[in-house]
Amino acid sequence: MASSSLDRDELIERLHDQGLIRSEWAFSLVLGELGEVESGGYRVSKDMNVWELAKVLSSEPDLVWVTIPEGFRKEQIGGRLAEALGWSDEELQDFIQTYTSMDFVHLEGVFFPDTYLIPKDEGGLSVAKRFRNRFEEQFAPYYKQFLDQNIKWTTGLTLASVVQREAAGKDDMPLIAGILWNRLLSDMKMEVDATVQYVRDDVLHYGEARYSSQPLADYRREGGFWTPITPADKDIPSPYNTYRNEGLPPHPISNPGISAIEAVLNPEETDCLYYLHDSNKQIHCARTYVEHQANIKKYLK
Repeated sequence: MASSSLDRDELIERLHDQGLIRSEWAFSLVLGELGEVESGGYRVSKDMNVWELAKVLSSEPDLVWVTIPEGFRKEQIGGRLAEALGWSDEELQDFIQTYTSMDFVHLEGVFFPDTYLIPKDEGGLSVAKRFRNRFEEQFAPYYKQFLDQNIKWTTGLTLASVVQREAAGKDDMPLIAGILWNRLLSDMKMEVDATVQYVRDDVLHYGEARYSSQPLADYRREGGFWTPITPADKDIPSPYNTYRNEGLPPHPISNPGISAIEAVLNPEETDCLYYLHDSNKQIHCARTYVEHQANIKKYLK
């Protein structure tokens, strides 16, 4: 059974409702002698007596809750999984370099952000499949919507991954999507900081080649990603750098949530080609570069 935000009384009530205990009062006394129940999942059965059941629930859980925020890249997902599941560096590296890198179409963007209850002994390949399956479930209604708009789903997902990283919240996603569509349809370079952050962090953490054999300490540091770029970063030679290349990156740069996907399908109509966020994370857009420069002076300096 799973225990997340349940308090002790709720847990005991659920055990009773599921026929695992007869007396809530008696089991409360037994459990109280053994200790607290950690959040997670436990393998229990009706064949257990109250002492066996209480002992299991007072031990470490067999399954743990893992929350993957929207906009994480798979290296961040791997780091969070490694911490929750106790993976070794080798297991973490296998997850990032092998199990989530089986083919180019699914390198990134398809490891759906959500809260998962994962067995602690589950291997990296199974976890990757679990995330992919959740993506397929959640994304299924959108395949046809992208097809109806004559947009490849891979294109839509890639743009959604950029919108996810560029937005301050879901409310400004439709506007950002509208602006980025305007740039793409006007044959402008996207010039998006998030794409530079994506490739810069690869270079910073893993050397010139993606997934080199560097130490994996940085995989476990979520704060090592998505930090502000410098002017020099815009010159990093990479197909993912939208300051140097036209069009979208070759594949998603993060794993977007549903709000970002829907924003790409239903962008806000706008004449704007530029945008920025002020210190309060409020978005301001501009139709021309001159207007954009004025916004920079007004809101960022």
